[in-house]
Amino acid sequence: MKKAVVVGASSGIGREVACLLLRQGWMVGLAARRHEALQSLSDDYPTRSCVQVLDVTRDDAPESLMQLVDKMGGMDLYFHAAGVGWQNPTLEASKEQATLSTNGMGFARMVGEAYRYFAERGAGHIAVISSIAGTKGLGAAPAYSATKAFQNVYVQALEQQAHMRHLPIRFTDIRPGFVRTELLGDGASYPMLMDPHKVARIIVRAVSRDRHVCVIDWRYRLLTFFWRLLPDVLWRKMRIQTK
Repeated sequence: MKKAVVVGASSGIGREVACLLLRQGWMVGLAARRHEALQSLSDDYPTRSCVQVLDVTRDDAPESLMQLVDKMGGMDLYFHAAGVGWQNPTLEASKEQATLSTNGMGFARMVGEAYRYFAERGAGHIAVISSIAGTKGLGAAPAYSATKAFQNVYVQALEQQAHMRHLPIRFTDIRPGFVRTELLGDGASYPMLMDPHKVARIIVRAVSRDRHVCVIDWRYRLLTFFWRLLPDVLWRKMRIQTK
């Protein structure tokens, strides 16, 4: 039986992916900060799920991850869906710092621990939810777009390192656009919203096919293609925001 750990499984894309993996017959370790939300999912699959409360911003989170892996008897796939994000046009310090703590340090802390586990074990698959927001800096969400760019480059760097070290570790960087989840519950209006159930199916298919990078939905693939071509001198002068 294949074994996956989903960090960020209490809500949003992480929960949808965990549900789909469980329905497909995987054993799934469910990890996040909210125990009740994890347990409610685990109760539906008591023989093929384990629950571990952890907070990616804490120094003891890697230890909690390994405790979960021990309970499961191993891990074949590490799936990272933990993240926060806000629009922050006034650059509130608390929002910027919280975003950096979760999406930056927390991301490196957990993905790094999974990488070291797979390096010692000899094989594995790391899949992460990043975002198309890492394509260019967004004035409406500075820390969010910056940390998503960090995630893209960090995964790319680990993939290159694994190749240099001859480690059979596979990587999948999932880059969605706007998905109808709690993360977008700030009252703003977002264009091209995607259904989380559909997004989860695309993600699991991309992971099963060992895709290196997956930008979800043809509209966002087209958007990011032209976005990258846009000269920085023009991008700096554009007003990009939601209402």
